Amino acid sequence: MATQSHEAGVAAEVVTECLDSHGSALGMPQLCGDWIGNQVFWLIITLVVIYFVLARVALPRIASVLAERQGTISNDIAAAEDLKRKAQDAEAAYEKALADARAEAQAIAQKTRDDIKAQLDDAMAKADAEISAKAAESEKAIADIRSSALANVEAVAKDTAAAIVSALGGQADDAKIAAAVANRMKG
Repeated sequence: MATQSHEAGVAAEVVTECLDSHGSALGMPQLCGDWIGNQVFWLIITLVVIYFVLARVALPRIASVLAERQGTISNDIAAAEDLKRKAQDAEAAYEKALADARAEAQAIAQKTRDDIKAQLDDAMAKADAEISAKAAESEKAIADIRSSALANVEAVAKDTAAAIVSALGGQADDAKIAAAVANRMKG
């Protein structure tokens, strides 16, 4: 008890030294030389407590959050690279499929052209054969018509000559008329 009363007395003395006669502080109390030791003591205690709170509670939490973020970022980057690789593979597969499809389309188009050309050639050959057959038939028909026309012309010429000779008042001899018409038809 004696120690406590002595300390209380010293504190009262220090307080009274930094106070004026009216009980108010002289200037800034923080700058009172008698109080500096006490202020430094509590400053050190406060800083030690803040250090331990930061070191034991706040900084581990911050470190775990930063580590978690770094892990998430690393995982996201790895996933992005994987997706980028897959996209490049898909693009390469698409380009290959597109090139294959183009080549197949060209082959189909060429085969179709060849088939159409072969069909057209067959149709043209059949048409040419039909035209040749019809032309031969037509030429035969024309030759028949010509020969029958010549025969008819000869018969008509003989009849006409006989009619003219009779009309002129003469007697027509069939042999002479036939010889005259044949002579004339030869040229």
